[in-house]
Amino acid sequence: MKARAHLRLLIALLLASAAARAQQVTVTARVAWINGAAAHQENSEHEKHRKPAKNGVVVWLVPIGAPAPRILPASLPHPRLVQKNKSFQPHLLVVPVGSLVEFPNRDPFFHNVFSLFEGKRFDLGLYEAGSTRDVLFDKPGVSYIFCNIHAEMSAVVIALQTPYYAISDLRGQIAIPLVPAGHYTMHVWYEAALPETLNSLAREVTVSEGNPTLGLLGLPTPGAPATHLDKYGQEYNPSSPINPAYQQP
Repeated sequence: MKARAHLRLLIALLLASAAARAQQVTVTARVAWINGAAAHQENSEHEKHRKPAKNGVVVWLVPIGAPAPRILPASLPHPRLVQKNKSFQPHLLVVPVGSLVEFPNRDPFFHNVFSLFEGKRFDLGLYEAGSTRDVLFDKPGVSYIFCNIHAEMSAVVIALQTPYYAISDLRGQIAIPLVPAGHYTMHVWYEAALPETLNSLAREVTVSEGNPTLGLLGLPTPGAPATHLDKYGQEYNPSSPINPAYQQP
């Protein structure tokens, strides 16, 4: 009798697992910029006003009424923001909350990576070529990252508490894999968008096998990236590549 009970339990678990997998879908979307003249038009004849968005639009889904599955960043390779050729590579990084991000310096000169505005606040100080510093992104949010020596360097790290996210490719295509059927709040982020614009783009969506697409996401055309000050709140001085206030760590 016990063997039969165990067999029935095993079959039930296998059926439940198969049903859960069957309800997981790849959620797709297409993002495009919409100019002011077409922003209030929904008719397809205004498709000509839409221009395909470049890569770098982040879309993520937060379950409604249930917690998102816990992500264990320790089981994943450490993400990296490499400093090379006076730039961060990649420019945009999306990581689970709790991720330890490495900042290796691959340039033949010093860098000073910092983020003091939103999200994770940190200052790695001056560090030399070939060395690496780490930052733990222990809370959700968007972190805008710069170098205190080179004003042209910038990057963004977005830490999320949901595994259901994707970044648009060069064609403006989004694909979020393994999303269980259910109700979600959709969030959108792209650089140079105002906070009120991003808040207005959030909405509730329903995901199912019969409805796996978010459709076309028409996004207001972004403005020019905002300028930034150095970590002391001052303008960058191109004639002084290394601030005398730095101390060698």
